[in-house]
Amino acid sequence: MTATLLVRDAHVLDPEQGEYRRADLRCENGRVVEVDDRIRPASDIPVLDVHGGHVLPGLIDCHVHVLAFSGNLTVVADAPPTYVTAGAVRNMGAMLDRGFTTVRDTGGADFGLARAREEGLIRGPRLFYGGKALSQTGGHGDKRTVEQNHVDGHPCCSGTGRVVDGADEVRKAVREELRRGAHHLKLHASGGVSSLGDRIGSTQYSMDELRAAVDEAEAAGRYVTVHAYPPYAINRALEAGVHCVEHGNLLDDRTVELLLERDAFLVPTLVTYFALREEGRDHGLPQASWEKVGEVLDNGLGALETASRAGVRLAYGSDLLGGMQRRQNEEFRIRAQVQRPLDVIRAATTNAAALVGMRGELGTLAPGAHADLVVLDEDPLADVTVLADPGNIRTVVQGARVVRSEP
Repeated sequence: MTATLLVRDAHVLDPEQGEYRRADLRCENGRVVEVDDRIRPASDIPVLDVHGGHVLPGLIDCHVHVLAFSGNLTVVADAPPTYVTAGAVRNMGAMLDRGFTTVRDTGGADFGLARAREEGLIRGPRLFYGGKALSQTGGHGDKRTVEQNHVDGHPCCSGTGRVVDGADEVRKAVREELRRGAHHLKLHASGGVSSLGDRIGSTQYSMDELRAAVDEAEAAGRYVTVHAYPPYAINRALEAGVHCVEHGNLLDDRTVELLLERDAFLVPTLVTYFALREEGRDHGLPQASWEKVGEVLDNGLGALETASRAGVRLAYGSDLLGGMQRRQNEEFRIRAQVQRPLDVIRAATTNAAALVGMRGELGTLAPGAHADLVVLDEDPLADVTVLADPGNIRTVVQGARVVRSEP
């Protein structure tokens, strides 16, 4: 059944221009087909009268892990796939209710979840997935404890990543993830918080390995993104040709130069460090990982401010695990400390849409775009922190269907 809807009496935000227009939106077949001052509805079209509410394009989170039912990713990797899937279904439904009509998974999600959502078997955001993130032995994606020796690389395992060493094996792994429909590929180019066997500042994967991944992704019309914190790890990945950097908390001036030269994206994920510090251990984060949080927490806001002032292309990301995913919207409040409201909104709409290759189809409410939108009473251009509380979102529409509505 095709989805039709008339959204009446809306203040419609154009994130590109940073302006509202008082208008109606007519949506057919799940897309916006007309934006005009007063549209006469057909007799059989459903009407959503928002009574002057502020209407934004559906929000896009470019760094999620829908499989992460726990803050301990080793537990996720060892859990039965059926149990992990149940957690993913719960996580995806909650993301949609928070106004995120599209997400980009950077480790773990696959074609099965994407297909289930497309066919209406589960409710959740549009899902752009990268399959399993690639890690060198002992790297950030190697979630084994020191007592474990065996690596189970079976594709049906539930982990967020896979361990691959050497340029030829990286090339093969990228091809395999692409065969399964990956929209992008993620490599771990430095140490991280949730891994037990490395340091935050370590550099991971050789240039040959990084370039092999980039070559294969570009040959398939896809791109590589990297998890990276220290500047040397970020910079060498950009020099190898990656299109996007996740986190980037410790970036330097050369990093900013490279991001601008390569027209690459940066996806900060500041909320996860606040959440991990405050409650990570309550959600399964190992003590050794919790002790690393401070190394990246203190520098994250400054890195965002530096990149934003320089004009780096920024997209919204949360990177929350387990029960901490309820804090997904809080990234709006954190970024508002150093960015204008419009810039934060663009990170979760137009910029994010460009990153996932859907410019003009997502992150906007222009004719031809998917009819994904959120309705608020308050104006986020005046105070973007209203988006930090999902309770302020009155209605969520996805593909011209109302998927959440407050009484």
